[in-house]
Amino acid sequence: MKFGYTIIYVPDVAASLRFFETAFGLKQRFLHESGTYGELDTGETTLAFAAHELGEMNFPGGHVAAHQSAQPLGFEVAFVTPDVAAAHAVALSAGAVEMVAPVQKPWGQIVSYLRCPDGVLVELCTPVGG
Repeated sequence: MKFGYTIIYVPDVAASLRFFETAFGLKQRFLHESGTYGELDTGETTLAFAAHELGEMNFPGGHVAAHQSAQPLGFEVAFVTPDVAAAHAVALSAGAVEMVAPVQKPWGQIVSYLRCPDGVLVELCTPVGG
């Protein structure tokens, strides 16, 4: 078994791709002509976005729309960076909402938490042990 990709259902795929490009410096790899599915170039494992209407097709019982939830959903996307404070500031200027400002954990790692306009919870962190 190999972890292949993560798909996050969002209200506007193109807007999420643009936000992640601006806030986190990731580049768009693909956007389907329908606008309902897109991917970021994130290395070996793909981070993708799909429109809620695709989620409605895939999950007849419905799904929770992160952007409509008052609290962040119980999962996060984490990006490792050597300068959490700088990356955090860039994401805030791009429109993210601060959940937790950069803080050093007891094991030495620096982390922060942001919520994106599409509701996605993002952790910015230094490498573990670094």
